[in-house]
Amino acid sequence: MAANTSQAILESTITCPECGHRETEQMPTDACQYFYDCKGCRAVLKPKHGDCCVFCSYGTVPCPPIQSGTDCCG
Repeated sequence: MAANTSQAILESTITCPECGHRETEQMPTDACQYFYDCKGCRAVLKPKHGDCCVFCSYGTVPCPPIQSGTDCCG
């Protein structure tokens, strides 16, 4: 995905790998979200190895710092 230098997308739809439930969530702009509680099965999602947050692992859009090409959670 190309870096978006003008405006970051602030919503991402997370898909639970356990049950497939999808939920659109607002992403924080100044912090990583390491944990996410699935509203379908209540599984606690954590980032995949090498990803900085749950949005980068399970979301339709990566987190705002990654979108802008900066280091997330540095």
